[in-house]
Amino acid sequence: MKFRCERDVLVEALGGATRAATTRGGALPVLSGVKAALSGDRLVLTGSDLDLTIQVVLTVAGTADGVAVLPGRLTADIVRALEPGAVHVDAGDTEAQITSGRSHFSVRLLPADDFPRVADLAADEVVLDAEALVDALRQVVPAASHDDARPILTGVLMAAEGDGLRLVATDSYRLAVRDLPGVSVLREGQSVLVPSRALGELARILAGAERVSLRLGERDATFEVAAAGAPDDASSPGTRLTTRLIEGQFPNYRQLIPERHPNCLTVGREPLLDALRRVKLLARETIPVRLALRAGGVQLSATTQDVGQAEEDLDAKYDGAEMNISFNPEYLADGIEAVAGDEVTLETLDSVKPAVVRSVERSDYLYLLMPIRVS
Repeated sequence: MKFRCERDVLVEALGGATRAATTRGGALPVLSGVKAALSGDRLVLTGSDLDLTIQVVLTVAGTADGVAVLPGRLTADIVRALEPGAVHVDAGDTEAQITSGRSHFSVRLLPADDFPRVADLAADEVVLDAEALVDALRQVVPAASHDDARPILTGVLMAAEGDGLRLVATDSYRLAVRDLPGVSVLREGQSVLVPSRALGELARILAGAERVSLRLGERDATFEVAAAGAPDDASSPGTRLTTRLIEGQFPNYRQLIPERHPNCLTVGREPLLDALRRVKLLARETIPVRLALRAGGVQLSATTQDVGQAEEDLDAKYDGAEMNISFNPEYLADGIEAVAGDEVTLETLDSVKPAVVRSVERSDYLYLLMPIRVS
């Protein structure tokens, strides 16, 4: 295999593919590599850890077709360190030569026969608006768990809801729900559980894209994004992300959402975020931020013993009984940041039941957060 490519183009492509390559010790060594397959001027770079696969298709100046598995992180670091300009890659049976200007590197290859086969694409394809999907992922993915001991909670539920698609994630401390009306991806009553890690990578890939196609298989989901200016064709330059779906039953999230909220705080989104960022400077380690809800406003406060105390008052509209309620400041900030619009509402039952954060202007997103009990 032999080809030439501009450094910056190759750096970006290698960076995308290596994000799926494994860094776990004890895994198959070949999974730390990136498979490079050249046919004519079409180069396909593939990284995979078996659960997540990212393929980047790019156009290069090819002179000899072939397949090789390069050490992923090392190759990406080498190409990134080169001077701007053309990079030449010549891969033989056991080594690849990487040259640019006066720089020359030789790296050992990994066995190509050991690299996993990429799953076949499902026949049915649905095209989605990339900007709307990125916005929804930004709101929902942070609420998913990172605890691999609870794999169900590391996923994002994608479910048919009315005439559209609903995305749901929870880590048992908070819950995010976002509706995408008019997006017909699943049949009525159908749902799939997609790993949040894969959707986080998808959001990164979709930056600046207009459309993304989705193909759902029995055990996997594939998202395809064409490169800017390229036609929507599987052989065109672009990126394909395939993820194994999570098997299991997602929690009944509907029963977590209170039917009524007798107490409602309405406040400016940015002023609340700014005040929260300042006050949480004194909320060290596991210290919560307390919200004192009163007619005409809200006071935020945090006290860390032997460190200090912070308080800030905000003008706001509040309907309900006066109360104090405490939250994990990072989780509360995540929810407020995710809400669209200039004003948000914080709806509560009491100081120990889940509170709900919503936008005043839009009804397609809600963020539910468990309070922290304090003495």
